[in-house]
Amino acid sequence: MAKFDTKMNRYPFVPITQRPTYEWPDGKRLAVYFALNIEAFEFGRNPGPDFTTMPAAPFHRGYAYRDFGNRVGVWRLLDLFREFDIPLSVLANTAVYDAYPALMAAFRQRGDEFVGHGRTNSERQIDMSEEEEREMLKEVRRRFEKEEGIAPQGWLGPFISQSTKTPELLVEQGFGYMLDWFYDEQPQLFRTDLGPILSVPYPSMELNDLPAVFNRRVSDAEFADLLIDAFEQQLQDSEKYPLVFSAALHTFVMGQPHRTRELRRALAHIASHRDRVWITTSGKIAEHALALPKGTLVSPDAADAGDPPVPTALRVSDV
Repeated sequence: MAKFDTKMNRYPFVPITQRPTYEWPDGKRLAVYFALNIEAFEFGRNPGPDFTTMPAAPFHRGYAYRDFGNRVGVWRLLDLFREFDIPLSVLANTAVYDAYPALMAAFRQRGDEFVGHGRTNSERQIDMSEEEEREMLKEVRRRFEKEEGIAPQGWLGPFISQSTKTPELLVEQGFGYMLDWFYDEQPQLFRTDLGPILSVPYPSMELNDLPAVFNRRVSDAEFADLLIDAFEQQLQDSEKYPLVFSAALHTFVMGQPHRTRELRRALAHIASHRDRVWITTSGKIAEHALALPKGTLVSPDAADAGDPPVPTALRVSDV
């Protein structure tokens, strides 16, 4: 019988029950953040499903469907998050500065966090050479620095697509954390050849509206129920260990009027527990995690299962 090597050396296996415990600010044990994807697409290239028949060039239906999100849907969502005073981690393509400049200004005025999300959502890192990917990352950082006066600390690749060298390139280009790997409910240090990078939990498939609605055919009410049920379970679990609750939204999905109505129900529920949870951004979570005492976070140096965990922490000064 063949034996398969299931180990990988980017991060170790340390059960959540065997890790050091810690707290978020004000003694809270559950951190909550919402990631809002603000994306731009190149007309004539397939942007993805449009809920109708098989798309064909010039893919105008899919383009128009997504364009709706930036023309209408996002403003509906902005009103909703203002209503509940919830900050956002804005995962933005830099092409949004050119195609939809008023969008970025609205989030800037709110003081939301900007997270690097590529140039457009019409390209994937996995399709790039190492040098092409490096230049893309440089271009993204330069554009944010020009527009915002500061480069983003966080990164999520378009399509959550990484090449084999993406983690190293992120460290090389000065990114402090990434959202591309979704293997845990706590921030952890992730090995690269250039030193560790922090991996912050991101809801890739489960609490991400795009795969939930497009792929799993979850109804609007069911998605709101998923958010509430996950929040309640994690709030209960956080009595034992600190956790991160996160939800990923897209302007053209949750910005539809019928879905925004259901999302309001979920946000109202979560906001009603504001005294018990830390409602924040992915960047603030990363900042807090990186400042924890050495030995707190799971790191690439941690022991395998069966041995006492010996994780090390990366402080902000070490990044």
